Parts: sequence; C-alpha cells; structure tokens
Amino acid sequence: MGSSAGRVRARPWSTSKALETAREARERERLERGIRLRSIYLAIMAVVLAVAALDVLLGSVGLIKETRPRPLTGAERAEYIAEDVARRWRAWPIGMVFPEELPYAGLGQARLYARRVGVAPEAACDAATDPQVAAVLRRHGCRTLLRATYVDQSATFAVTVGVAVMESEEARASATAELRADGRAGVRPVAFPGTVADRFGADQRQRTGWVATGPYIVFSAVGYADGRTRADVAQEEPVHSEMEPFAETIAGRVARALGEPPEVPRCTKGNEC
Repeated sequence: MGSSAGRVRARPWSTSKALETAREARERERLERGIRLRSIYLAIMAVVLAVAALDVLLGSVGLIKETRPRPLTGAERAEYIAEDVARRWRAWPIGMVFPEELPYAGLGQARLYARRVGVAPEAACDAATDPQVAAVLRRHGCRTLLRATYVDQSATFAVTVGVAVMESEEARASATAELRADGRAGVRPVAFPGTVADRFGADQRQRTGWVATGPYIVFSAVGYADGRTRADVAQEEPVHSEMEPFAETIAGRVARALGEPPEVPRCTKGNEC
C-alpha cells in the first residue's frame, strides 16, 4: 500500500480529449475544403455568366446593327430592280402590261394612238409561237406567253404583241442569242371576233419582230386589218411604209414599261437611314 501511494495515475479523460481535438481538426479541414470548392465553383459560374452576358450583349449589338436602316449596297439595289421587273407580268393589272392606248408617230411625226382591241388568255409558249421559235423558247425555259392585239388609229394595221416570260434575264439572253431574224416566224396573231381585227391570223402576218428587256422577250406580228394575207401582197410590192415602224413602236412601248427600272429606296427600310 505504501509503495503504490507514490505512483502517478493516468487520467482516463486525456485520450478522449485527443480524439475530440482530432475530430474537430478534421471537421475544420472539411469545412475549409468545402469553402474553397464553393469559392472555385462560384468563380467558375461567375466567369460563365460573364461570358454568356457578353455573348448576349454582342449579339444584341450585332442584331441592332443588322436591323437598323442602312444604305443599300450596289448589289442590293441591282437585286431590288431585277426582282421588281421580274414579277411585273403577274403583279401588274393587265391594263398596265397592255395599256388600252399607246402613242406612236405617224407620217410627218404626227402623234397618233393605237387602240387595244383585245387581250388573249395566257398561253403556253409552244402554242402561241411558231415551231422554230417555240423550240428556242422551250430550250431556255419559257414560262408563259401573254398576248394582246392593237390596231392603228386608221384601223389599217393590226399588230399582236406577245410577251414571253423567261425564267431569268440570263435565260432570256441565251434564247435571244438563238432567235433568227425571220420576218415570217414569231408570235402567232390573235383575232377578236366583232372587232376590226377579226380576220387577223397567221396568214395575215406581213412582218414579225422582237425586242428584249429583263426576263422578257416582247414579240410583234403585224399585218393589214382588212384580211390581206402575205400571199396577197406581191413580193415586188413593198408593204406600207408605216407598218413596221408602227409595230416596232407598239412592241417597244410594252417592253419599255416592263423593263423600266423602279425607284429604289435609299436604305433597307425606306429612304431614311
């Protein structure tokens, strides 16, 4: 008993306190690691959101620049004109394609007027032209053909004007490069019963011709309104001197209206940039 009284006994709570301290240290380390990871995550998210916001801002600026009015470029102006001209045959009322009256110059440059006697239904290019012309039009993509017949102010001449609508201006140029200057072939005339042109048909044609504009080939076929055929006019007898100029003028005026460049807006949204 006396020997044991001098020994120092180990305190039983010292081990438990060490374990608690170690556990607290581990908890602090986990907490600190979590805080670091959360900070990294938040930093990454901030960068992502900043990049996304920058993209949206740049996109908005680009959209504003793209959609706000600006001057048209030369290419855009040319495209606007080409599209406007190309749709006129169906967008315009028939009275704009074939006006009821068209001026022409008579003898002594007198101002006279041709009168429209009728407009034919829209026709297939093959059906409304002679075979050799139809073959060329078919090869280069003729879409349809519009026709109207006019008589001069004295009702001496009748002329059928035919507008061949091609797929494009390039197709029209290819077709006209193959058309031959043949006064006996072209658009087929249209007669209208009960009018002064009721006897005007293929046999009555004295001269044919054509003029090109945009995607259109404007044909003309002219003859006497009294029913005289080509065979009735002797080869050595010249046709009336006013006949060809009359037909060329009427077809030319139809072509000029169809191909006249429109007024082009200065800017993408009108004339205010």
